[in-house]
Amino acid sequence: MDEDERLRRGSSFGAVAQAYEQLRPGYPQAAVRWALAGADPAGLRVLDLGAGTGKLTAALTALGATVTAVEPDASMLAELRRLYPGVETASGSAEAIGLPDASVDAVVCGQAMHWFDMDRAVPEIARVLVPGGPVAGLWNADDDRAEWVSGLHERSRGASAPALSRRRSELASFDPRQFGTQLFGAVERAEFEHEQPHTADSLLALMGTHSQFLVMPEGQRGALLAQVRDYLAARPETAAGQFSLPLVTAVVRAIRQ
Repeated sequence: MDEDERLRRGSSFGAVAQAYEQLRPGYPQAAVRWALAGADPAGLRVLDLGAGTGKLTAALTALGATVTAVEPDASMLAELRRLYPGVETASGSAEAIGLPDASVDAVVCGQAMHWFDMDRAVPEIARVLVPGGPVAGLWNADDDRAEWVSGLHERSRGASAPALSRRRSELASFDPRQFGTQLFGAVERAEFEHEQPHTADSLLALMGTHSQFLVMPEGQRGALLAQVRDYLAARPETAAGQFSLPLVTAVVRAIRQ
């Protein structure tokens, strides 16, 4: 993805902020705990960077963490503030966080790190993070080890949520040097299985919150969604009403030196 495409897609979510909140999956507590590198979440000062509508903020506050949510999109941030009025929030980005030096114990990024300009974001994250604190990226991926999910991704032409096979490939080549050899230690990786209940309608609506769909011409988007609807109607796993979409949360983390 070139820089113009990254910026265009990364700024597309505000138009669907409420749908994003209603339809995107959350994060399993085991994945969030692992992201925090074994620290007791209770009272931990955690920066949710690129917080969106607060999907990861919700998991962190449920564990007792003290969260500061930083998000650049005004519509997404407004939805987060509506849902979590007790959480400290700020308009900012990974490249310009706006918090004091060494002011947080951990930095977590849900579905966000791939939108960062890492050359600028890494030193800025290191600046606000205390020595010994973790930075972690979490991504929900559709588990395409299930045959019907693999077929779904073929029909959607990669415009739905990233499949697990694709996410694994991306994270396998994740360069630890992006974190700066003198700023962070080696990158570690883990995966956590979960699932999300759906109907065909809700799954199609969920697909409509992904950036590739959001920037697609309307006619092309409608045709692709119709093709996916036909596929779901033909599959025994998804044709009878409610079903479960298998998911895996992939996590990478590194420790501030």
